Amino acid sequence: MPTDPSAEPSQPPQRPRRRMPGELQGKPQRARRPVPGELRGRAQRVMRAKAPPTVPIGIRGDDNGLTEWHSRSVIDLALRVGETMLATGASASDVTATVLRLTRAYGVRSVHVDVTYTSITVSYHRGVMRDPLTVMRIVPALAADYGRLEAIHTLVRDVVEDPGEVGAAQDRLERILAVHHPYRRGVVTVAIGLLGAAITTLLEGSWALVLLSLVISMVIDRVQRFISLRGVSAFFTQAVGAAIPTTVVVLLWTVVPQSQRAELGLNNLSALIATTIVVLLSGLAVVSAALETLDGYYLTAAARTFEVVILSVGVATGITTVLAIAQRFEVQMPFTAASVTLTPGLVLGMAASAMIAAAHSVASYTGLRGTLFAMGVAAFSWLMYWATNMWAAPPTWFDSKALHQETGSDHGILAAIPATFVAAVAAGAVAQLVAVRYRVPSLAVTAAAIIPLLPGLSLFNGIYQLVHSASDPAKGVGSLITAAALGLALAGGISLGALPLRLLRADRVQRRILRRSVADTRD
Repeated sequence: MPTDPSAEPSQPPQRPRRRMPGELQGKPQRARRPVPGELRGRAQRVMRAKAPPTVPIGIRGDDNGLTEWHSRSVIDLALRVGETMLATGASASDVTATVLRLTRAYGVRSVHVDVTYTSITVSYHRGVMRDPLTVMRIVPALAADYGRLEAIHTLVRDVVEDPGEVGAAQDRLERILAVHHPYRRGVVTVAIGLLGAAITTLLEGSWALVLLSLVISMVIDRVQRFISLRGVSAFFTQAVGAAIPTTVVVLLWTVVPQSQRAELGLNNLSALIATTIVVLLSGLAVVSAALETLDGYYLTAAARTFEVVILSVGVATGITTVLAIAQRFEVQMPFTAASVTLTPGLVLGMAASAMIAAAHSVASYTGLRGTLFAMGVAAFSWLMYWATNMWAAPPTWFDSKALHQETGSDHGILAAIPATFVAAVAAGAVAQLVAVRYRVPSLAVTAAAIIPLLPGLSLFNGIYQLVHSASDPAKGVGSLITAAALGLALAGGISLGALPLRLLRADRVQRRILRRSVADTRD
């Protein structure tokens, strides 16, 4: 094919220039500037959690279409059950959990429960467009009645397993509230007398002192009941109860010659005062206050703790007043707190502890099963106390000189604190196990089992030293601090011993209750 002579000759293809080492290829690209807000979004994705909070806040109302009659009936039943439990000695956490279990069993949800020391409030939030249902009850009196508390636990357990009709549960609750106590009031007085006699036996008292403690404890119970029915405050009731045995001790020491005291077995009269302290402190809600503190109910725990402190001060006031009056009239009282000793026999100590638990269980209207379990747990806790003290202290830890020196710095006193803690942990764990296995209120078993461990000796030692060592009050203050440390070890040990099984056996409602005491809920 002929070519056009005017056309330019075609250029041969050029080869690409070889890039020298280190030379950049092409024109450098400018870095892209982030879009406004992009860096903030990246930072939020890195920092923000991927799950909602562990503890929900501001739960929506439950608009499930329940009838007005059903909702009110369920709330009334749950509120009366909670009131009964709070009045018979249950802790705030147990009351809250029981009320929530009852309402959930009957389909009433979005219920809020507020328990204070003397009142309980239940509020049912029925949605945005309906008025809430809120009812409050005031608890008139608080007294240990573990037999009725056990019946309430059985009722709640049966309702949760098979709700049935609300009316049937209300009728059953009426029968529980109307039933008589398992023991007459005179039987309770005798039980309190046996409680004092068993404590004196634990303090290595003679037979004469044991019989005297029996009579004095019964007299204290009748006098306190007479005064309380006249509307006298519990502080003065405790003071009068503590003044009675102190007056008897001063009179016996003044009237009975020393030779006759030795023949009658009345040398160790200080054991009567120490026994009275333990008897008067045995009814205080130490266990409930400790449980409510660890469960996060700080307001109710503070009220119970303040009550324990006030009534303990009432006991100290009664003893101090009598001793101060005797000292004012120059009555010679050479008896000392160091004369009070614990029994060195393990078998006798375990038997006395079991008797103490049995007497307290009867005085608290506990049933037969609960009484037997309390006796066993008390004997076991004393065994743990004895073994720990023997391991931590010298073999002479039962000796009065080693245990109750006026300086309060002996190794035996320091060993009593961890021994009390170990015994309380054992008592709390076994009591919780018994409660789960045999469906007995753990509070009834624990409250009776810890009475032999109450710091009556240290409290009496501090009071006596404050009266007779006015020039050096640090001695008495040290003994009172020791008594407070023993009380804290007792309360903390009980709560710690029961905690593992409570967490293991906790249902959905109980876990919700226990969240109040969680130290850190940040996930």
